[in-house]
Amino acid sequence: MDIKLLNERGEAASTFSVPDTVFGRDFNEALIHQVVVAYQANARSGNRAQKDRSEVRHSTKKPFKQKGTGRARAGMTSSPLWRGGGRVFPNSPEENFTQKVNKKMYRAGVRSILSQLAREDRIAIVDDFMLESPKTKLAAQRLREMGLDSVLIITDTVDENIYLATRNLPHVAVVEPRYADPLSLIHYKKVLITKPAVAQLEEMLG
Repeated sequence: MDIKLLNERGEAASTFSVPDTVFGRDFNEALIHQVVVAYQANARSGNRAQKDRSEVRHSTKKPFKQKGTGRARAGMTSSPLWRGGGRVFPNSPEENFTQKVNKKMYRAGVRSILSQLAREDRIAIVDDFMLESPKTKLAAQRLREMGLDSVLIITDTVDENIYLATRNLPHVAVVEPRYADPLSLIHYKKVLITKPAVAQLEEMLG
């Protein structure tokens, strides 16, 4: 498969041949959905805590007598049926949200995402992406000249200049191939990959 090779002005100077084993796979919507949902679930942490009926503040005294009131019988105010009572199945900080996805499935999902992005013309290749100094203004200007406002840049190495220059740009992320997660690939409008990064992706996913 051939993908556009951009120059520094964002113009398609020529095309670059990428491996079909990574960028030429069929679109598997069910697999992509499973991989993305599992990735988001595995990023969750148990940071919610609720109280059950033994932990809420309450009196052990019977609220009213058992018979003769016309009301439903009640033993104590900590019942989940009462306002201010405990929860039946409370959330706990130890709650585990992780979902297991096999490596083979994960790699197949990432290959399917990359292939669909290539078909939608949302992937572009560049020789390299280097900056002379760690200036955010310089990085923003270069991306503006290339016509990229929301972009995930996958480069073989993220040096200090690139990291410092792009970390404050809200719609730009720069990662190495091993950190290119499925959620980021879908989130950004464009994916810019350097030539050495293409070789690394083929080695990882091919």
